[in-house]
Amino acid sequence: MPEFLKAKEPFKFYTRLHLSELTGLRATTLGQLLDLIKNVPGSSIYHHTHRFLQQHQYLSPEPPNDFAYWVTEVLGEDELGERLASIDTIQYPTIRSLREKIIFTIEEYLKSSALAKLKFARSGEEFHFMKSVSFVIPTEYSVIDLGEFVDALEKITVDSIYFHIFEARLRLERVDNDFSNWIGNSLQDKELADEITRLDPYTQTLENLRKALIRIIKNRIVV
Repeated sequence: MPEFLKAKEPFKFYTRLHLSELTGLRATTLGQLLDLIKNVPGSSIYHHTHRFLQQHQYLSPEPPNDFAYWVTEVLGEDELGERLASIDTIQYPTIRSLREKIIFTIEEYLKSSALAKLKFARSGEEFHFMKSVSFVIPTEYSVIDLGEFVDALEKITVDSIYFHIFEARLRLERVDNDFSNWIGNSLQDKELADEITRLDPYTQTLENLRKALIRIIKNRIVV
């Protein structure tokens, strides 16, 4: 067995159970949608920008934006829908900054489109705000070096990968994903940590993301 550098602290893998809840808030106009986006909890913004990744983890990786879908399909505002859909989620390190970008996009559109303010959703097609509730649970895996780490990556569920890559960074407002943080700080391998950070998790399925992580780490091990 090859000798691996031991980390200062072990990495403990966690997973999460996810529950979606109605907030009781709904919008029938673009103005109402904007006002509610400004005030709903961050867990609601998280839900409507990451719902696809949470519910359909093995399919197309491109996460639809619920706001973009509603203004396009229900209000018929195709241009705004395209602007909202083009927001690159990975550029925003916190839900707060993502919320601000969505607000800015809608406000700028309303300045140039007075008619958009007058459109109402038909009965039954209102935008219902939901929120994500997560329960974080420890797994049986705790590792101390890259050899153990890559072995665990092959065994953990995609829910665990989702938690450490997406939820920890964006929803919990950590500077980086948990994997890069541990490798960079506890193993002091900044080069490998940066390579993992550069992965775009939004352009691939969670299973493909697992494969990419394993490949990168195994390449590092044999260097």
